[in-house]
Amino acid sequence: MKSYRKELYFNTSTRRAFINITPQIEECLRESGIKEGLLLCNAMHITASVFINDDESGLHRDFERFLEKLAPEKPYDQYDHNGFEDNADAHLKRTIMGREVVVAVTNGKLDFGPWEQIFYGEFDGKRTKRVLVKIIGE
Repeated sequence: MKSYRKELYFNTSTRRAFINITPQIEECLRESGIKEGLLLCNAMHITASVFINDDESGLHRDFERFLEKLAPEKPYDQYDHNGFEDNADAHLKRTIMGREVVVAVTNGKLDFGPWEQIFYGEFDGKRTKRVLVKIIGE
């Protein structure tokens, strides 16, 4: 069995963002040479997320509104966590959107359903963060 590991780096210019990282993940899969197996992709920071969904701008605006209703950024003093930092909302948003995805690899391709894409979700940006890609298989 083969194993492949790579870290991807993201630094958004905004506090929150959704980035389609499917092309970078597909490139990792090509680099790995693995044709059959599993791909794990996870955010390595507690205020960022990796998730699978549709690449549709209206849906992304819906995510933003939904998350902001559940865990509004302001006022900062509504959260016990906020003292030294002001990112409690980002921790909660990450919990809702999830830490990682696992995708089957079949015939050297990501085995997606219709419209599925992999996204990096940033909830406390403006600094460099890492995403881990780990692929195992044959």
